[in-house]
Amino acid sequence: MEHASGGGEVLTQVLVFLGATCVLIPALKKARISTVMGFLIIGVAMGPHVLGRLAQTWPWLAAFEFEQSEPTQLLAELGVVFLLFVIGLEVSLERLWSLRRYVFGLGFLQVVVSSAAIAAAAKMFGNSFTVSAVVGLAFALSSTALVLQLLRERSQIATPVGRASFSILLMQDLVVVPILFLVAALSPGAGAFGDQVAVALATSLFSLAAIVVVGRLLLRPLFRWVAAADSREIFIAAALLAAIGMAGAAQLAGLSAALGAFLAGLLLAETEFRHQIEADLEPFKDLLLGLFFVTVGMQIDISLLMQKPVLILIGVGGLFLVKGAIVAGLGRIFGLAWRRALQMGLLLGQAGEFSFVVIAAAHAGGAIPNDTAAYMLIVTALSIFLTPVVAGAGARVANRLAGPAEAGPPPPDVATESGHVVIAGFGRVGQTLADILAAQEISHFAIEGDAAAVAQLRDQGRPVHFGDASNAKVLESVGAANAAAIVVTINDPEGVERIVTEARRAWPHIPIYARARDGEHARRLHAAGAALASPDSIETALQLGEALLNGVGVPDEISRRIIADRREEEVAKAIYR
Repeated sequence: MEHASGGGEVLTQVLVFLGATCVLIPALKKARISTVMGFLIIGVAMGPHVLGRLAQTWPWLAAFEFEQSEPTQLLAELGVVFLLFVIGLEVSLERLWSLRRYVFGLGFLQVVVSSAAIAAAAKMFGNSFTVSAVVGLAFALSSTALVLQLLRERSQIATPVGRASFSILLMQDLVVVPILFLVAALSPGAGAFGDQVAVALATSLFSLAAIVVVGRLLLRPLFRWVAAADSREIFIAAALLAAIGMAGAAQLAGLSAALGAFLAGLLLAETEFRHQIEADLEPFKDLLLGLFFVTVGMQIDISLLMQKPVLILIGVGGLFLVKGAIVAGLGRIFGLAWRRALQMGLLLGQAGEFSFVVIAAAHAGGAIPNDTAAYMLIVTALSIFLTPVVAGAGARVANRLAGPAEAGPPPPDVATESGHVVIAGFGRVGQTLADILAAQEISHFAIEGDAAAVAQLRDQGRPVHFGDASNAKVLESVGAANAAAIVVTINDPEGVERIVTEARRAWPHIPIYARARDGEHARRLHAAGAALASPDSIETALQLGEALLNGVGVPDEISRRIIADRREEEVAKAIYR
């Protein structure tokens, strides 16, 4: 198919992708097909192997064909980068450290055992040692992008299966570079490679440490400087710079770009900016990741599948069976219940995006012939395509099987808290309310848009995060969906109305208490859905505090006494200042 060159080609591809997304994805979701599966189907249907061949008979269809050009591939890779960046924001260094046993134990064993078992199976089918070794190394890797997206869609990142799966995927990303060195050493004419692998591993670890140190020194000051400018556009630019910059630095150091982006998110997870960054990058991540899944679907050659259906299906089925059994067995050894271990095995049974890289490197170096490379590519793509179905079946089986308790509760996370209070705005009124709640040991989290104030308050140990509270994603990131109440205290009448309206639309079952400028403003807030809107003054905090305490279960008499005591304190402060 002929397209206009340069920018015209890119524009055509973007229009085709966006058009397919807007028309087909809603239809597929109505059919209860997951978004990931929907993008994969679009890739198969609109790629060169289906629509491209139909266009040879009906040329007008060529306008709707999706091609895997270099700009398209770059955008697709950015989708994986943003996904790992957002996952890093959700994990944090503390949680990662708590997973070290899974990462360096379960993850490392999975790569080694899977590589050996799959290579042995390939050898049984008459392949040479070199080809078998490449097959084992490539198919030991799973799809980070697909698995993490499925876990996020099902809110399972913080579950035992999610934590163990993430740990395995992280170790797989860490060993990509040594695997590529092994593949290069298996190519014809390669010499001894033990020293090369050792040097590569040492270089990777040193680069990893350097990126973490530099990122920790630069990222928080950068975001505090940018947030002080009070410009959402500049803030988004800084988030993009952090994700893409760290990804580029990792790639220059010989590591995967996705791993660099994950490290950037991991470092920013410790800051007050994590929730706003996550909300701002979510649209970029979802669309570009969809493009990645489209490019995977485009690599499924239906004609090749028709020519060798039995051989290809044996490869895909065997991969899920062998790898799934290994992952499930190791998961059980590391403390997961059998039903969860089985679920994880089916979730990670596919080959991954880095398998494409390993296959391409082995083919370019002459380690595998053309027909083997083509076979491995379609098995990889087809296994990714089938994973949403296989993983869904695994989840249903796991839910039906009875089993012992899971290995420990998931680590705490703000977004998964329940029964707490979300405070939008953390000035004097918000802090007064927080003091009242803290005195009664009622959990609360605050969102504040002043970066300098947030930095100072966090130094005091206050549970406050930077962000725009009128964005439902930001409120959701501090657990608004499961909160006992939302209270809005910002000193901006229009901003208060936006937050009340957005929160009422998103969570109609949660009571909202709001700070009003005057009586008219209070009436508008009531109309927008506020349970209580109190006129502006320090009395606002006291009235809101009493209503809030009642709303979260404190008896009326006790709440009145608490507020009366607090009122006396505030009057004394006003007199002696």
